[in-house]
Amino acid sequence: MIKPTPNPPESNPTSPYESTNSKKLHEAADRALDHYLCQPGSTPPPRKHRGMYAVTADNKNEELLVDASETLASAHTLAQNVASLLPASQRRALLGISQLIMLGELAVNRALDNLQLPE
Repeated sequence: MIKPTPNPPESNPTSPYESTNSKKLHEAADRALDHYLCQPGSTPPPRKHRGMYAVTADNKNEELLVDASETLASAHTLAQNVASLLPASQRRALLGISQLIMLGELAVNRALDNLQLPE
């Protein structure tokens, strides 16, 4: 009998941190365990605060433009994919929205290209 898919490649399980995702997952698991298993009254270790989804005064223009460009690219792809599932009358409206998103993405990318980085 022929298998429809090949066997997965064998990997050496020496490190639990094969990728950054596994390291992030391990850190998240540690935080969850600390939250639920720390003694009442004891303080868990301090967490690093990351402002990934918060637009604050200390965000750099380049970081904001890169994030906006990636968000617009994702929204454009999502709108295109959903448009392919709709009937023609609704598809045209969503493709128009998709084109507006793409124009915004192009403007953000141009602003990113024109950005003067400090040396």
